Amino acid sequence: MIEDWPALLLVLVLLLACLVALILVLVARREAAAVRAQAREDVASLKDELHVRAAEADRRSARLDDERARLEADRVQLAEDRARITRLAESLDARTASLTAQETALGTRTAEHEARVAEELAQIAETTVEQARARLADDLAERAARDVEARLRRTERRLRAESEARARSILTTAVERLAVATSSQLSVVIVPLPSPELKGPIIGRDGRNIKAFEALTGVNLIVDDSDDHVQISSFDAERREIAQQSLERLLADGRINLERMERVVATVTDEAEERSRDSARHAIDDACVRPLHPELEEHVGRLRLRTSYGQVVQQHLVECALLARSIAGEIGADAEVAARAAFLHDVGKAVPAGERGSHARAGAELAARCGEPEIIVNAIAAHHGEVPAESVEAVIVQIADAISASRPGARREDADSHVERLEALERAVAAHPGVARALALSSGHDVRVVVEPGVVGDDDLEGLAAQIASAISETQAVPGEVRVTVVRELRATATAG
Repeated sequence: MIEDWPALLLVLVLLLACLVALILVLVARREAAAVRAQAREDVASLKDELHVRAAEADRRSARLDDERARLEADRVQLAEDRARITRLAESLDARTASLTAQETALGTRTAEHEARVAEELAQIAETTVEQARARLADDLAERAARDVEARLRRTERRLRAESEARARSILTTAVERLAVATSSQLSVVIVPLPSPELKGPIIGRDGRNIKAFEALTGVNLIVDDSDDHVQISSFDAERREIAQQSLERLLADGRINLERMERVVATVTDEAEERSRDSARHAIDDACVRPLHPELEEHVGRLRLRTSYGQVVQQHLVECALLARSIAGEIGADAEVAARAAFLHDVGKAVPAGERGSHARAGAELAARCGEPEIIVNAIAAHHGEVPAESVEAVIVQIADAISASRPGARREDADSHVERLEALERAVAAHPGVARALALSSGHDVRVVVEPGVVGDDDLEGLAAQIASAISETQAVPGEVRVTVVRELRATATAG
């Protein structure tokens, strides 16, 4: 057995070598299989990529073929266009040559005809050829002038009709876009009562509370047993507002006595400036204009209580600004300038009467002092035609002012009260010594005074005019500016025979 160990050892070594070789073969086969699988995947990926590139190449080739076909068609079309242009140019040259020849022939025939007519006229009128030619030229010139004048008249009529139609369209569009309520002011304000039981405290014992309230506010208070509201009546808008605000606060609080009335009325009166500023800022926002100078803003706030024939002036300014913006946008003018000028055109009405002449001139001076541009200052001064309008925006302001004032319901005035006011004005003027006759014209804004020449002398005219103007200002019978003209006429008559 010991002698067989070498052989067994050799066999074991050989078996181990075979086992190692087998393992190496298996590992090699596995690696070869992985390499083959990877190779197959790479081949498949390459095939897919080649297919994609081949498809892309086919698409590009197709696009190139289309481009070549289109270019070829464009070349053919271009060649045809060039041939057609060449033929048209040749035809045009031929026609030009023909027209030139015809024009030359016509000129020759015309010259011959004129010469023949001139000779005939010379023979008939026994004038020279030059005189006949000059006369013929004058006749032709006169006929041409008449033809041109007739054409100009027709063109003018056509343009006037077109411009009127365009203007109507623009104004209609502007009015349609501005759908706002008419701004009117009444002399009576209705304050609803939260409870009917408050009528007694308002009236007070023996009417003391109502009398005290009327004395504090300067209005008439009407309390009817059959109604659930209280009427405040006054021709002064500021008094009406203070009375309304005070009464509403008293009704909301429920405590109505003399001491409480005095405090509330004083508080409401002190808050007038704040209400004025708030009203001006709301108006600026509604008109969509840029912020104003503080002084201009203050004057705009004052206009919340100013009316013109029942139309609230501040609301009138807002309406004019919106109209002017719309009209300027339709015709291509500066909408911002037109709206700002229209918003400020009546700001002079807030200037105290003793510090201004016409409200247009006062408003222009105020705007210039507050740094407004010259174009806006001119539009304010020119909105009643007192100065020439220097821009299209100034004309737009005049149009917007007229539209706002003439809309149905915007302004109102009772005919009887208007006549009574003018008659009262004439009676007040005629009451001055030496006045023979007084005539109120232009709705009371122009007063003509005829004086007795034996009573009033020439040196007294200016003093009498100033005295009458001062009296009219104190009565405030007519809103706005009133011009007084005193006329003194001395006549001498004699009879002969």
